[in-house]
Amino acid sequence: MSTPTNADADSSDNPARPGDAYVQSFARGLSVIRSFDANRPAQTLTDVAAATGLTRAGARRILLTLQALGYVEADGRLFQLTPKILDLGFAYLTSMPFWNLAEPVMEELVAQVHESCSAAVLNGAEIVYVLRVPTHKIITQNLSIGSRLPAFCTSMGRVLFAALDDAQLDEALDASELVARTPHTIVDKTALRESIALVRRQGWAIVDQELEEGLISLSAPIRDRQGRVIAALNLSGNAQRKSAKQMVKSFLTPLQEAALRVSDMVARRG
Repeated sequence: MSTPTNADADSSDNPARPGDAYVQSFARGLSVIRSFDANRPAQTLTDVAAATGLTRAGARRILLTLQALGYVEADGRLFQLTPKILDLGFAYLTSMPFWNLAEPVMEELVAQVHESCSAAVLNGAEIVYVLRVPTHKIITQNLSIGSRLPAFCTSMGRVLFAALDDAQLDEALDASELVARTPHTIVDKTALRESIALVRRQGWAIVDQELEEGLISLSAPIRDRQGRVIAALNLSGNAQRKSAKQMVKSFLTPLQEAALRVSDMVARRG
């Protein structure tokens, strides 16, 4: 029996493989695309091979294929993604029922409360930003569509975790890297489950400086026609301007109203 290569063993964020249905070459191509990020916007062939665990020959074949398809371009020895790669992400975003519905509602909400508003979906143990209407820059991270954050210490993550059943929640928490981002971050699983249980009961979440010092976030769910939570909507505020209690008092009602408006429009479209 042959020994698996590094690429064969690559399972950083892949589910269990479905036997003969698994197309390894396609998976390797996706791993090459994912190897490019904000820290590695341009890479040599050697860089890509090292980041993906592929051989140089394997990485070269995939890069040249992506280049022929227009998803990658080369400048000397450096390869980088082209804007065409956005087609892959926007194919998902445009298929989401609340994509075109939520943005104007979010813009109205931001104009009303003068705080940043975002929408995100759950992907494993992370949230992925799908819409964002910023105001003041209150978070040091450069958040945009496609940005990922750990779900366990974000208010949108807590709302999305609360929609999972107990087995799914256990799996998500087990997959989470429970590292304290600030002195306020809850990293104990029992305490996290209690916090998520509270979100289930009250229908919304607030996270007070667990992701980043000075950042308070308040979130509510967006539901589809069947009442299933498909995304979360949040408002982010600065702790120096308003405490968590003040944010709830001032912003919870307009946030919930906005989330309900989007949910109602999704239901009507469905």
